[in-house]
Amino acid sequence: MAAKKCKGISSKPRKHPVSRSTRAQLQFPVSRVERYLRENGYLRLSACTPVFLAGILEYLTASALHLAARVAHRRHKKRISPEHLARALEKSEQLRQVFGDSTKALLDEIIQAKKK
Repeated sequence: MAAKKCKGISSKPRKHPVSRSTRAQLQFPVSRVERYLRENGYLRLSACTPVFLAGILEYLTASALHLAARVAHRRHKKRISPEHLARALEKSEQLRQVFGDSTKALLDEIIQAKKK
């Protein structure tokens, strides 16, 4: 006769799962970044690659939003609009290098949308 397994009886309390984003103290989802990397064919990843990339993305986003908030504040606005973000990316040399010419295209789209 096979021995019965005891279900749910344990001497230790069960630990609640903690996400990798929480462990890394990030707001960006590490698991989603890993999924996107795997979907795009990056098969050989170390465990810290998606954590590092999520941290970089969070840092770039925070920098861009900080600069956009300063632009909005100078214009006496309480909300950050896409125009504020485009102006901030346009003025920052480091972020311009990261984003390249895509900020010019974004600014052109914003101007065209305002004209309509």
